[in-house]
Amino acid sequence: MAREIHTDIIRLLEILDASGNHYNIEKIKMAYEYAAELHEGQRRKSGEAYISHPIAVAEIVASLGLDSDSICSALLHDTVEDCADKTNLREIEKRFGADVALIVDGLTKIVTLQVEDKEEAHIETLRKMLLAMSRDVRVIFIKLCDRLHNMRTLGARSDEKQRTTALETMHVYAPLAHRLGMQRIKQELENLSLLYLDPYGYAEVKEDIEKKYGQHTDFVEHIRKEVDDKMRENNIPFTLEGRIKSVYSIYKKMYTQNKSFDEIYDFYALRIIVDTELECYTALGLIHEMYHSMPGRFKDYISTPKPNLYRSLHTTVIGRYGIPFEVQIRTKEMHHIAEYGIAAHWKYKSGASSKEEMDKRLAWVSQLLENENETRDHDEFMKAFKTDIFQDEIFVFTPKGDVITLPQGATVIDFAYAIHSAVGNKMVGAKINGMIVPIDRVPRNGEIVEIITSNSGKGPSRDWFNIVKTGEARGKIRQWFRKEKRPENIAFGKNSVEMEFKKFGRPTNESQRQEIVGALAARIGYATADDLYNTIGYGGLSVSKIAAKLKEEFDKVIKPEAEPAPYVPLEAEQIKTAPTPRHIRRNSGIVVDGETGCQVKFAKCCNPLPGDKVIGFITRGFGISIHKVDCPNVEMGMKKVEDADRWVEAHWEQSSKENLSVYEALVQMHVYAGLTILADITMALADMKVLLLSINTRKKNDGHMIIDLKISCKNVEHYHSIVSRLKGLRDVIDVVRGYS
Repeated sequence: MAREIHTDIIRLLEILDASGNHYNIEKIKMAYEYAAELHEGQRRKSGEAYISHPIAVAEIVASLGLDSDSICSALLHDTVEDCADKTNLREIEKRFGADVALIVDGLTKIVTLQVEDKEEAHIETLRKMLLAMSRDVRVIFIKLCDRLHNMRTLGARSDEKQRTTALETMHVYAPLAHRLGMQRIKQELENLSLLYLDPYGYAEVKEDIEKKYGQHTDFVEHIRKEVDDKMRENNIPFTLEGRIKSVYSIYKKMYTQNKSFDEIYDFYALRIIVDTELECYTALGLIHEMYHSMPGRFKDYISTPKPNLYRSLHTTVIGRYGIPFEVQIRTKEMHHIAEYGIAAHWKYKSGASSKEEMDKRLAWVSQLLENENETRDHDEFMKAFKTDIFQDEIFVFTPKGDVITLPQGATVIDFAYAIHSAVGNKMVGAKINGMIVPIDRVPRNGEIVEIITSNSGKGPSRDWFNIVKTGEARGKIRQWFRKEKRPENIAFGKNSVEMEFKKFGRPTNESQRQEIVGALAARIGYATADDLYNTIGYGGLSVSKIAAKLKEEFDKVIKPEAEPAPYVPLEAEQIKTAPTPRHIRRNSGIVVDGETGCQVKFAKCCNPLPGDKVIGFITRGFGISIHKVDCPNVEMGMKKVEDADRWVEAHWEQSSKENLSVYEALVQMHVYAGLTILADITMALADMKVLLLSINTRKKNDGHMIIDLKISCKNVEHYHSIVSRLKGLRDVIDVVRGYS
């Protein structure tokens, strides 16, 4: 007896026929029939026949304009996992070809992601997802379609499952859709996730939207008619669409930016779709002719596209009754790419050039996988994953006008490595808009960044690990240290492990420590202890990640009841291969946990001076960072449970106030922009015999200036005397400690 044809497959075939694309209908029918046979008797939680789900996923895949193999893979995506007793990948390949088998295999390996879980299983899942994407990006397209249908039908699941799935979707799949430019899927995933994560907030925002739209229906219609008439008058072929900002977008602005509903200026938007790029700019001119534009609200994503391929003109103007609204102007191709992102290439591109363009757009996936292979630190991988996928982007320019895309918060060092690893490795400074800036400076959208390089430079600093934002930069810095500094890495790594031994409270000698570290190295897959030290030294593994295993090996060798051997520190000649950087002091005047001579560095965020109350933080491999106790970073850091045991007591030695050492101090001066102010400052400092280490100025809109100074200083009393003198200068409004 022939199997009954599911009504949904008839609708799918009609959709494919109406699309105008060329599909291998016979192959798709075979895939449906095979999937229906394998899933026969299986039911979803809603009670529907299970085959309804792969058909629905195939419909969403078809809406993206993907090819026949993608449709077949969507129909078969659950067969290998859910029907393992009836089929396998070899059978799928035999019936439907290698491409379909590869995609189904990739989908099978992407198991449920646990967002809260950062252990090895979670990292392995993410790695498999990225690996599957790198082999065939259609895997993730279909996975997103699968997740979208599961979210649409989530109401049939338990409350706990609803929340877990919604959280996973909001934190992984929606940002991934955004990174791939698939805005339509991204917005629906966000809205559906919010519905289950905060149903009351969702309902409140939705009610506000309906109420506001109802009040201004005539406004929307009037604007549409005005724009329609203007475009026809100028003989420009166009399509006009209206849109209201999504529930989640408004919710996010209201609850994360603390805005009221009435402060959402782009609530209304009009979308003008034309045929050519030239017509986009012509339409923009007509809109600005009709309405007053809001300053600072124009964005040209046509000349400067987003990394996810998005191209469009955006402008916000003031309409009737003083109501602001946004206008988006784009071509038909731009519109399709805006809706479906990289997936739109299947409709608009073909051949080798399309493959080359796709590889370029997915280079971040390969970079993530490369970085993951460089480090065994799972938190490091997660940080890079979140930065590269979840962060909003900014656009900055090279002096030649090339556009470099960076995640928000990235520094000029990230910019250097985004250009080329050689540029980053030779970097000695940077300029923004022609002005020299610190290397931890964060560029703003549209700024011009110039990297200053030197062939005689010593390469990147280990401190850069704490400055850079992107996984790409961190990975390239690690590569440099791994290749160029093995002896130094080993010394740094050994010193870091030595510090960990001290925490265990039972003294050891060198022989015992070698035995313990050798056993640990073999346990976690390193050939020798030096290989382990080397990895720690170049940043591929943090000591905190192996602390628990190190303690286990320690307890095997050093028994609590045994008479401990005296602690024998490393001999000076054993560590002299690792020269102490200039910012790290051993003879610092600081006592840490009752011990002097510790390797310390003074935190740049607060620049403590003798006389300040201080506290120490054990960094990952770079000594102890000394902060003022009232430093904002201390307050925030104390709240992190995972770092609680890394804060240690510290204070200045009694003699430190009287010694001849000098320290860096930061001074910020608010002044009137007078012609002689800089000369007055430098002369005053010279008169006090205070060394000026650096000076930066910036002008404010009100005619005032802010001057940031870095000076040499002996202690807090010396600092106060310097500030008192500076406050007495003409044109000085105020002098404060540190930079804001």
